[in-house]
Amino acid sequence: MLPGARALRAAGLLRLPGAVSRTGAARRARCGPGQRLVGRGFALPAGPDLRHFLRAAAAEQPGPSPELPPEPGSAPGAPKVYLETYGCQMNVSDTEIAWAILQKNGYARTKELEEADVVLLVTCSVREKAEQAIWNRLQHLKALKARRRQARAPLRVGILGCMAERLKEEILHREKLVDVVAGPDAYRDLPRLLAVAESGQQAANVLLSLDETYADILPVQTSAGGTTAFVSIMRGCDNMCSYCIVPFTRGRERSRPIASILQEVRMLSDQGVKEVTLLGQNVNSFRDLSEVQFQSVAAPGLSRGFRTVYKAKPGGLRFSHLLDQVSRIDPEMRIRFTSPHPKDFPDEVLQLIQERHNICKQLHLPAQSGSTRVLEAMRRGYTREAYLELVHHVRDSIPGVSLSSDFIAGFCGETEEDHLQTVSLLQEVRYNVGFLFAYSMRQKTRAHHRLQDDVPVDVKKRRLEQLIATFREEAARANVALVGQAQLVLVEGPSKRSASELCGRNDGNIKVIFPDTELEDAAKCGAPGRAQPGDYVMVKVTSASSQTLRGVSLCRTTLSRAAASH
Repeated sequence: MLPGARALRAAGLLRLPGAVSRTGAARRARCGPGQRLVGRGFALPAGPDLRHFLRAAAAEQPGPSPELPPEPGSAPGAPKVYLETYGCQMNVSDTEIAWAILQKNGYARTKELEEADVVLLVTCSVREKAEQAIWNRLQHLKALKARRRQARAPLRVGILGCMAERLKEEILHREKLVDVVAGPDAYRDLPRLLAVAESGQQAANVLLSLDETYADILPVQTSAGGTTAFVSIMRGCDNMCSYCIVPFTRGRERSRPIASILQEVRMLSDQGVKEVTLLGQNVNSFRDLSEVQFQSVAAPGLSRGFRTVYKAKPGGLRFSHLLDQVSRIDPEMRIRFTSPHPKDFPDEVLQLIQERHNICKQLHLPAQSGSTRVLEAMRRGYTREAYLELVHHVRDSIPGVSLSSDFIAGFCGETEEDHLQTVSLLQEVRYNVGFLFAYSMRQKTRAHHRLQDDVPVDVKKRRLEQLIATFREEAARANVALVGQAQLVLVEGPSKRSASELCGRNDGNIKVIFPDTELEDAAKCGAPGRAQPGDYVMVKVTSASSQTLRGVSLCRTTLSRAAASH
């Protein structure tokens, strides 16, 4: 059993591969159509399902029978589901997975809250502020649900994702508003949970899994016709950083088979998607164990000066192999990945990024702190010096690379000197993009059990403001260095502030704004025309701020042609 798995299993948060859940959720997830599991996992033909008994019970009572989710494939009168997503890109991916499952089971999607029969919130639990946003939203839905009860069929409300996993009991009992609670590994069970809710009961499944990756489910893209897409390649995290709730809300690391990932990326390429971001809580620790012949391969080495809380894991196809295969699918599709851990950057990954023109020269290197003492308390597995050595190595290996990072202000025991070391790290590295937050204590984490959240709120706020100001100052300097250069921009659409301008991102994932004008084609094989979402445009940068580049468009081109000209 993996490190920490026994604790999760004892807490009722984990099921092992092949185990049968007492709630029945695991049985449904692991059976084929028309089968059920009994005893030690033998599949038998299914008898009457829950829908049968609900209909039978309704038939015995006076009045109209309750509306039930239609059978798969039915369209007229299909219940309408409204989905809201909060938090990280993984939740965007989870929303697409949940919708794919519901669509297959006869649900219709609506963008209008007022006409929804089911409202599902895909939630985040990383910080207290993220959870508070959900509680506030539920208060609005409480009023809507009360109005709906008087007008027509009751509105069903569901909480999905990390907050469901962390606060199941509180969610179910707080004002009795929520009908369905489903953790990140229970989306296959949504049709059953919603059927139970139709009978007026609350339903929940928050069991974590050691093997669920939804590999056989092709997500339904929530932005039809979009130029970018997210592809989940692995789930969970084994790093057990002391501040982080992720291992307790999303479980242990497990990776999708490479074949299923490549199938999804090819599908996106066929749909005209021009940029794919590979997603995972610890994306570059990817390890596909689905092919027997690779299960004895030695584990790759960690970045120099880095360590883990667990033993090296041999076997499997690694991230460098996946990145190589994905980048070969479509030379006109950009490839990004997030969120990595700095420990998992072997030279073969850096070399691949440098060599392939369609793998973006942009890396996320989450530091969290610039103080070795605080990094030790966070259980990050490296020192300030080891992190800086990695930054220098990355920049030597990938000239012109754009760097982003995460930082936490006011972690347990952080002194003013620790804080100033983080300020100096921001100045020394000069990141292009940053994500900075004040520390928020999370229950179940090691910090919650072992450390004191002893930095006052006003001090956290002041330190965070200083970190943000320092980041912006340095990012502005880094971006100003691009003025006068030509940048290849993938057009995303009109600028939010002006219909006469277009917005897109360069290779370094920095927003670029430029006028929407007639453009020549770089190959001079087509008539002049305006750039459309999904087009690549060469833009000469004329000004820069900490977050945005502005410029003038030069021509439309292609990813391959732009790479060849450099």
